[in-house]
Amino acid sequence: MSTPPTLTLPACARAYPLETGRGRFAVHDARPDGPVRGTALLVPGFTGSKEDFIALLEPLAASGFRVVAVDGRGQHESPGPADPGAYTREELGRDVLAQAAALAGEDGGDGRRVHVLGHSLGGLVVREAVLRDAAPFASLTLMSSGPAAIAEAQRARTRMLLDALATLDMEAVWQAMRRLDPPEAPESATPAEVREFLHRRWLNTRPEQLRATGRQLLDEPDRVAALAAVGLPVHVLSGETDYAWPVPLMDAMAARLSARRTVVEGAGHSPNAERPEDTAEALRAFWLGAGAG
Repeated sequence: MSTPPTLTLPACARAYPLETGRGRFAVHDARPDGPVRGTALLVPGFTGSKEDFIALLEPLAASGFRVVAVDGRGQHESPGPADPGAYTREELGRDVLAQAAALAGEDGGDGRRVHVLGHSLGGLVVREAVLRDAAPFASLTLMSSGPAAIAEAQRARTRMLLDALATLDMEAVWQAMRRLDPPEAPESATPAEVREFLHRRWLNTRPEQLRATGRQLLDEPDRVAALAAVGLPVHVLSGETDYAWPVPLMDAMAARLSARRTVVEGAGHSPNAERPEDTAEALRAFWLGAGAG
């Protein structure tokens, strides 16, 4: 998961439920003071939420972009059913298409195609949306997200989590996870309010969503060739190290996609939270080059 450096929304952003043709989704919506150069939809990863992108909102809005970070179905503040079938790759991809349509068509929207970004698992979800229908999108950014299933070491960790979710309640699983050595920064370095938020977010997330998307991380096929055939501008962005997908694997994926490639110095799996200014600058440059059609 990403650990946001702050939970305070900048003055340019507000939180509200976005109404779409597939239900309500909790969002953080940041808007520039002046003309809108484009609209971007940010989709979080496994165990994540819209808060993972808080540090990107102000610098991207200052660059002229409307930026909307979303809780996916069953994540944190977006409702979701107890039916595991609601969280398949196909269903989550349809959600992203509905979110993009709502942003492009709502009153006050710019009516143009949307830049879409997916972090980690979110990259697999937005890839599904683009493969289903690329027309609503101006570009695709895959942030710390690889071509197929996650690396073997992380697969073992994910299997452990799925096994725990099958037999324990969410609080018991949380306490078990805290006893493991996480790949993120030590808990002692995280502010108390952020630690409390991470706990609350975990308890708010549907276990059915976690079980379904965890299996996706284990089983996802390589769909890079199909994505390359779409012809959409693609940006592959990651930190210098990554525990979910090795960085050389993302390098190779970028080459297969003829994609723009950014490696954010000093960042790991969550450059959005670890090096937000550098990440925002890379996104700004890519989106300006890709346009919004």
